[in-house]
This record gives sequence, C-alpha cells and structure tokens, in this order.
Amino acid sequence: MNFGVGSMVAPLRRVAMRRPGRATFEADPVLWHYTRRLDATRLAHQYDLFVHHIERAGAEIEWLPGADDGLADSIFVFDPSFMTPHGAIVLRPSKSLRVPEVTLHEALWERLDIPVLGTITEPGTAEGGDLVWLDESTLLAGRGFRTNQAGIDQLGEILGPLGVRIHAFDLPVWRGSEACLHLLSLMSPLDRDLALVYRPLVPVALYGMLRERGMECLDANEKEFVASGGLSVNVLALEPRRCLTLAGFPRTLRTMKNAGCQVTCFVADALCLPCEGGPTCLTLPVWRG
Repeated sequence: MNFGVGSMVAPLRRVAMRRPGRATFEADPVLWHYTRRLDATRLAHQYDLFVHHIERAGAEIEWLPGADDGLADSIFVFDPSFMTPHGAIVLRPSKSLRVPEVTLHEALWERLDIPVLGTITEPGTAEGGDLVWLDESTLLAGRGFRTNQAGIDQLGEILGPLGVRIHAFDLPVWRGSEACLHLLSLMSPLDRDLALVYRPLVPVALYGMLRERGMECLDANEKEFVASGGLSVNVLALEPRRCLTLAGFPRTLRTMKNAGCQVTCFVADALCLPCEGGPTCLTLPVWRG
C-alpha cells in the first residue's frame, strides 16, 4: 500500500499539494482574513523553494490541478481532508469560503484510487489542522472555532470501528473566531517522544496526557509565537527529528536544535505569514511510513 497515515513524524513518502494561482495572488485580504495584500512574485518564488525542500526529502508529490476557481486558501491542502491508516476522510471546513475545496479532495482520492472512509456533514465541521495523530490508534482533536463537537462525533463514528480513539480538547479563544487557531497552532510533534508546544495556550488535560505518554515538550518562544500568529510552532516533520520550519524565529529554532533536531528553515514572509498557514498546512500527507 502506498497510502496511509497514523503518525505525524514517520517518514513522509507521498504528499498532496496545490500550487498558488490567480485566486491566491489577487486575494482580497479583508475577505480572506489575510494581514495584507499578497506579493504574487515573491509568494510564487517562495512556494517553489518550499516544493524543492519537499522533493529533497524524497516525498512523491501528487498535485491537485489548478484552476481559476476563486479558492485562495486552496494551497493550504491540509484542512479539507484527512488521511488515516485505512484511507481518507473528507472533512467540512468551518470557514465557509473553503467549503468548495472539498470537491478538489474528493476528486484527488478518486484519481489516486484511495478509499474514502467517510465524509463530515452539516452540522459538523472539522479541519485537518485540528487533528493530530499521537499513534495509530490515538487521535487528538482540537475543539474550537474550526472543528466542533458534531464534527468530532462524526469522526468517532468513522474511526471507532477501526480501533481509533479520539481525545478532544477545548482550544482557547485567543484572537477570536475569524483568526485561524488550530490544535497544530499550539503543538507540533517532532518525534514519537518529542513535541514543540506553546505552553501558555495548550489545554491542561492535553499537556498532562503528553507528559503521561513520556513526551518531552519543548517550549516555543513567546515573543516569536505572538509575532508569527502561531506559525513559529507550525513545524512539518519530514521524519523523526528532521523538520521543516519558517525562517525568522531563531530562539524557537535553537530550542529544537538543542533537542537534537535537524531543522531546515525556509523564507515564507510572503507565502505563509500573511495567510495564517505554515509548512504543515501546505502539505497533505498521503503516505507516511
């Protein structure tokens, strides 16, 4: 089988991505909740460099086809669907502008001949950024503005018969309902026993669970977390302790390196920082193993 994900840190073998196009380059920052108008030239260049890092890691890229469809956020492919050890789940984004992206993901799984285990339907909402594999039978879910209890219940109905238990944790309000705060904004697994976290906003029960599981929690720098809108914690594990992260946050970088991580930084001040999406968001793992 060349698909299946039950870990956030197992070697990344196959990944789905979508290149930015006109919709992203010309996005209205007010409508899409970006911090400013995007610099199309610099954004495209930074995206190409990001792709280079993914290819160098040895991952096969499955491209979602581009189209002039107005879906500015569709480059952040992690949110509209989710891969499990047994197949994909089609999710339902809370951000209404992103709901049409679901059809792109349905077509992807059909093209790749990968089974779809289920689909989240109204009133449920669920986004990939709120779902974190702790191991193949343990899924963490952030309950907040992007993923609601109805969505988590539906995920449980899909995954329960497959032996997966979901642990849900309430996320903080922080900057409000319009901002993008996912569970992966507060923690990023770097190895099976290591995670980068922003401790002041991590739910107490989640922190306790991580510690009970023997996970070492590295503290992200507070000033860098606030300045990045949480993206300093958005780290993509290419394999255990080999990571890809945004440039410009040296204290958090030093913390990861001191823990034995090999970290590659990429400049994304035009690609990621204005749009509330980091390296994890730009990739949808199809196969880790």
